[in-house]
Amino acid sequence: MVIVHEDADDVVQITLIKAWKGLPNFKEEAKLYTWLYRIATNESFTFLSNKRKRFFIPIVDVERELSQAIESDEFYTGDEIQLKLQKAILTLPQKQRMVFNMKYYEEMKYEEMAEILSTSVGALKASYHLAVKKIENFIKEV
Repeated sequence: MVIVHEDADDVVQITLIKAWKGLPNFKEEAKLYTWLYRIATNESFTFLSNKRKRFFIPIVDVERELSQAIESDEFYTGDEIQLKLQKAILTLPQKQRMVFNMKYYEEMKYEEMAEILSTSVGALKASYHLAVKKIENFIKEV
């Protein structure tokens, strides 16, 4: 979600600290994996929001910055089509991007995603479908 490796490291560190501090409050109503994923998701959204506020830039410019970061990332090992896919994913709204990443890359079941994102399976299927269509259109236009 945050693209830049150093930023991802920061988000993971904050996630683990929050999880550690919140562990006594974990009620085991959800799986530990789901609980951690939810914390990481929230921290990713918070990080991107804070980045946008810190630099007084609209979300479109943050996405453009992240897109440029992919191209200059020394750790990026994908080919040209993978680069196009990553740029297409960055054009999606945050929720659609999260749903697409969870389904496409993490191969999560909709039921797990619904628990993590606190939404219905139907809404997730619709978000994923819209995300795929937007990605297809982006790749056709580029």
